[in-house]
Amino acid sequence: MIFGIVSAAVHVVLGALLGGLAGGVLGTVIGGVVGLLVGAPFGWAVASARVYGADARGIALFVVDHTWSLPNTAAGALFLAAHLVFGHRLDRTVSQHSCRVNVVEGVSPRYATTIGTVCAGSSPGIQRHEDVHILQGRLLGPLYLPLVALNYVLFTIAPVWLLWHDHTNAPINRFTRYFEIGVYPHVWNEAIAYRIQGTPPR
Repeated sequence: MIFGIVSAAVHVVLGALLGGLAGGVLGTVIGGVVGLLVGAPFGWAVASARVYGADARGIALFVVDHTWSLPNTAAGALFLAAHLVFGHRLDRTVSQHSCRVNVVEGVSPRYATTIGTVCAGSSPGIQRHEDVHILQGRLLGPLYLPLVALNYVLFTIAPVWLLWHDHTNAPINRFTRYFEIGVYPHVWNEAIAYRIQGTPPR
């Protein structure tokens, strides 16, 4: 329960601080309310599923997720809130003491999606892959999401990945495959995760 309360409070404080920087007192109030709207569902999920254990690992990862990796955690909290709005379900069994929040339904039936510490649509066959993304965020902290976004932009407009892409087994023969088979599996965070578990789409 304490992890959930602290998590929600951290999101409220973050929202208030960002709002204050953007718009003074009114911005602080608006930011705090937004932080509450995003942080409360995340805090509820953390407490309800007992995501973080009370052991050294659970406490340490909770601290990392709510300090150094807070931008990723906040993005994940927003991601979770959107899932809950659409009626998606928290997977309490898989989430318990895993130091991540699992949502049963994914964004796409073909792929799991992980943002921050929130993983949607995963399965045992791909969970290690998704856990790599959580580790990447924890290691790189506030740099993680900008570096991922930058790589997507770079590989979209300057497809240097064509130099090492497997053209025989995964031909780029229509527009949608350019992104699904080309850009997506070659960005650095996905390339690393696929080396650890999973097979890139073909």
